[in-house]
Amino acid sequence: MTISVGDRLPEGKFTVMGADGPQPKQTSEIFSGKKVAIFAVPGAYTPTCTKSHMPGFVERFEELKAKGIDTVACTAVNDIFVLTNWAKDTGATGKIEMLADGSGDFAKAIGLEIDLSQFGLGVRSKRYAMLVEDGVVKVLNVEDSPPIAEKSSAASLCSMIDRSL
Repeated sequence: MTISVGDRLPEGKFTVMGADGPQPKQTSEIFSGKKVAIFAVPGAYTPTCTKSHMPGFVERFEELKAKGIDTVACTAVNDIFVLTNWAKDTGATGKIEMLADGSGDFAKAIGLEIDLSQFGLGVRSKRYAMLVEDGVVKVLNVEDSPPIAEKSSAASLCSMIDRSL
């Protein structure tokens, strides 16, 4: 079952990079009592993710913060080492919280996994953007095709946040 607007995110964990290396971080730690703009990419360093999706959120980081967003986060079915280096390479370090979903457990739990095995990528996350308030989905924009980043773009999410305020 795919998550919908009004649903509470399931409890689970991501891996984040801490001062002493990789560490688990529970969904509740990320989303409870906060407004979070989270976007998912099928894979770090893939063309659309690197050339348009991540840069849009980096460029609109201050705008999102001005709209009351506490945390801007990115998740992908990659390990935290890859996500940490990708954040450095895209200028996201210090702005976008990188949430590794290495085995795709979160993507599967919210029904937004996609099998890209025919492209040699295995099971990944669909491309989406969400506004989550205190663990509840307020806005959900899911792309129909992995190479497209329009509905899930930072610009689209910013306009949706304006309408939901």
